[in-house]
Amino acid sequence: KGKPSPSFTFTDVNNNQVQLKDFSGKYLFIDIWATWCGPCTMEIPYLKQLIDDYHQKNISFVSIAWQDDKIKWQEMVTEKQLEGVQLFAENSKHEFFTVYNVNSIPRFILIDPAGFIVDANAFRPSSKELRILLDSLLQ
Repeated sequence: KGKPSPSFTFTDVNNNQVQLKDFSGKYLFIDIWATWCGPCTMEIPYLKQLIDDYHQKNISFVSIAWQDDKIKWQEMVTEKQLEGVQLFAENSKHEFFTVYNVNSIPRFILIDPAGFIVDANAFRPSSKELRILLDSLLQ
């Protein structure tokens, strides 16, 4: 908490490179998930609602598929009309995951507009506590 977030560069559904610095000036809520992860997919409707409810606020939502099959990921993104920025991690050993000690999913991370960690283990989209936190930060 309070330390600079490690950077990342991952690929989106259109094969564009997306970096952490692309979100500079906004809060960033990161969802690390996989298509095969039941608890991850259970959070999808809540994340969609969160994105809808906060779309006019100074926050971006990024989902990063971790240890996943790229074709299954692309199919799920299209089929479930997943919103926010959808990224695919080609390498599960990426420094971003190592620094955050990601060893299970779903995992949620909140970063401030200057790139500093607000919460490296943030509440899930389904939790009321997340909305309370976001409301206090995004007034």
